[in-house]
Amino acid sequence: MDQIPVTKQGFAALKKELEKLKTVDRPEIIKAIEVARAHGDLSENAEYHAAKERQSFIEGRIGELSYKIGNAKVIDPATVTKDVVRFASRVLVENLDTEEEQEYMIVGEDEADIKKGKISVNSPLGSALIGKVMGEEAIVQAPGGKRVYEVVDIL
Repeated sequence: MDQIPVTKQGFAALKKELEKLKTVDRPEIIKAIEVARAHGDLSENAEYHAAKERQSFIEGRIGELSYKIGNAKVIDPATVTKDVVRFASRVLVENLDTEEEQEYMIVGEDEADIKKGKISVNSPLGSALIGKVMGEEAIVQAPGGKRVYEVVDIL
């Protein structure tokens, strides 16, 4: 069984989403299915089929979140050392082609949000940065070609 790395904040968000699915979304979709069933012939009832699809999605997501929470390895970013880039590190990198600097935090897949500067540990850049130290270069094979980043600082 693989452990799934997640930050404290990410773990709390997963638990919150699971709770909402179980206590709000699941009961709502059950009621929607009952209402749609009351409309008669199920074979041509679009509301019923849409509600059943939504129910299937909700149940699948509940299973996925339960698995992730059960296998989570919670990492507090405050405890991460700043000697090397690792999961939950905040890192300042420079794109050596454009000379642009960008700050990223390495997080789990569910937490990734590029607009907030959070990249997945499994993304091309995230995986290239893992294990690097200040001053070291990370080479990323992007769809537009190879890009080289330098680790300016581990924050």
